[in-house]
Amino acid sequence: MGKVAAEIKVMPTGDDVDLDDLQERVEASIPEGAKVNNVERQDVAFGLVALVATVVVPDDAGGTDAVEEAFADLEGVQRVSVEGVTRI
Repeated sequence: MGKVAAEIKVMPTGDDVDLDDLQERVEASIPEGAKVNNVERQDVAFGLVALVATVVVPDDAGGTDAVEEAFADLEGVQRVSVEGVTRI
């Protein structure tokens, strides 16, 4: 079974969310079998900044679902979306 790298955008609920704290919680919430390779910050609009995590997960049924759910359950997260997936 192979692996895929997915870019997952984590949109905070507002510009008052502490991004350093949110990034730590994103990295800590990663499910077993997945790995966060990198987290970047992306300006969205009006001072709002999203986190874009590059996550490596097994290429099996469900793919990034568990990671998306873990990120979406975090306090201060408004929306989670997969921006791209590449087989590695």
